[in-house]
Amino acid sequence: MTPKTHEEGIDYQAIISQWQAKDEILIEIPTGTTLEEIKVRKKIIRDFYAVWNAANPTKQVYNANLKEFINVRFLSINETAEIASRRYISTFAITHYFTEILELAEEKRRTKPKPKNNNQKRFSEIIALEYSKKEFGTIKLTVGVLKGSKQHIQYCITAIEEKKDYLTTRPDFPAIVTK
Repeated sequence: MTPKTHEEGIDYQAIISQWQAKDEILIEIPTGTTLEEIKVRKKIIRDFYAVWNAANPTKQVYNANLKEFINVRFLSINETAEIASRRYISTFAITHYFTEILELAEEKRRTKPKPKNNNQKRFSEIIALEYSKKEFGTIKLTVGVLKGSKQHIQYCITAIEEKKDYLTTRPDFPAIVTK
């Protein structure tokens, strides 16, 4: 299957059908730092979440380390698309390892929400987790604990370390949308 580029648009129904048939969907991720490339990566991340949400109606994944379900919400999509789209490596991490990041990331620290950050006001606590992928590097998962319900909400995912040799040998490696 050849990768779809952002110019071709994305047919969600076809992607969901292929996903359900366990085929892989390839989408080219731009590697540059121009505003246009960042916008394209933001769209790729949003599109990825749309497909993931369609295939995961509960919109949650159990994290073994926290022993809690991590819920994916609208805030998860917005924050991650905004931050992760700035770097190719973060977009790559999300589109390749999303579910396993949610399942296997390990807690590193707990902090109070940033007082001047409106997106964090709904949380009583922020949990920083990390997932180390041998051939990739370290990926940071930020989870917020909602005040009241104590639900764990995926807040943001970014790559914080990269394996230079792995990425420089495949800088234009497409996003793989899989279950």
